[in-house]
Amino acid sequence: MKKDIHPKYYEKAKVTCSCGNTFEVGATVPEIHVEVCSACHPYYTGTQKFIDTAGRVDKFQEKVKKAKEMQKNLQKKVNKSQPSAENKKEPKSNKEK
Repeated sequence: MKKDIHPKYYEKAKVTCSCGNTFEVGATVPEIHVEVCSACHPYYTGTQKFIDTAGRVDKFQEKVKKAKEMQKNLQKKVNKSQPSAENKKEPKSNKEK
């Protein structure tokens, strides 16, 4: 094996999760930060945890809400522009003359 070409290996690299859990593993970096670990992942815990990264779910819900509002407003405009059934006059056919 060639010398001085491999990265330094840390036997006790510290892994820190966003949930607060910490543990040690072997790695080529001294510290690792992760968002999900076995202590908080739904697959391992059996419970569903809502993880919202950078407010993406909130942004999506706002877009859906705006789309629904626009659809309602459009429907109101269409209903206003169409004459009601009472105001509609049926065209006379040539046979009625």
